[in-house]
Amino acid sequence: MHYADPQYFITIIISVIILAFFYLWAGRRRRILSERFAERSLIGSVAPAASARRRAFKAYLTLIALSLAFYSLMRPQWGFEWEEVKRMGLDMIIAMDVSKSMLAKDVKPNRLERSKFAVKDLLRRLSGDRIGLVAFSGTAFLQCPLTIDYNGFLLALDDLNPDTIPRPGTSISGAINEAINAFKGPEKKYKVLVIITDGEELEGDALKAAAEAAKLGIKIYCVGVGTTEGDLIPTTDDRGQRVYLADKQGNIVKSRLNEELLKRIAISTGGSYVRTTQADFGLTLIYDKSISKLEKHDIESKMKKSYQERYQIFLAIAAVLLLIEPLISERKRVAQ
Repeated sequence: MHYADPQYFITIIISVIILAFFYLWAGRRRRILSERFAERSLIGSVAPAASARRRAFKAYLTLIALSLAFYSLMRPQWGFEWEEVKRMGLDMIIAMDVSKSMLAKDVKPNRLERSKFAVKDLLRRLSGDRIGLVAFSGTAFLQCPLTIDYNGFLLALDDLNPDTIPRPGTSISGAINEAINAFKGPEKKYKVLVIITDGEELEGDALKAAAEAAKLGIKIYCVGVGTTEGDLIPTTDDRGQRVYLADKQGNIVKSRLNEELLKRIAISTGGSYVRTTQADFGLTLIYDKSISKLEKHDIESKMKKSYQERYQIFLAIAAVLLLIEPLISERKRVAQ
């Protein structure tokens, strides 16, 4: 015996107990009212046709019928067949910029935290897709390999901060190359790279790396985080006081969104670019309009037991008992 919805067990037990107590209370109440009408010894002569046993039998019948109906809620099952279950989806890697420029607050609460929120929103839309995580700044590192364990992916995502990659700078090319290495399989499709960054490429050649990704069938989608006006980058000095990031000459650095580079990267691989706003980050828009419509492949295939539903048997018995109950009279035959 197997139950598809065992969580109803406690509810069923409580319901049956309540019904049993109700019938006991109703029977006792009926006796009290009868004794108010006549002495107990005279009730048999006053109402000779009344049958306490028949009333009790009808109550038991109803209680059994309702118990069986409640029991069917657990969907009892027995007997099974083996069936093949396939998981269809894409391989998608999120490349997250964790450089200090992502601490700028032109997107609230800051670029990095807003990006994390957006990825979590995206995760709720996924069903079957494998997802991985690459963190990058001056270099890139695979934080989470391609997986269908979304909870494990979230743990890696939550751990991202500007100290995740010790080398400063921004290398979008490094992120693309790391993603290329993370994708497995010879197929030149089913592979998506989403780069979330402010687009400030400080080293490497992102367009050259994007061209290599395009040859391997990897589509790159870029999400530009920040504003073209830019914002200062908050940080702390050696004394723990809040200051703004400055270059080697002591000039305050202002980080601006570099849309042009991100557009060229996306277009060169057949992907697309979107710029974030305070109202809409744009990541779910890219997924709904483009990524979700891409061709999917078998990510996982396994045999699964398919149990046969048997709750109908208990519902049928309950229905028959409830149909029989009104046909049983509470009055017994009395000799004339």
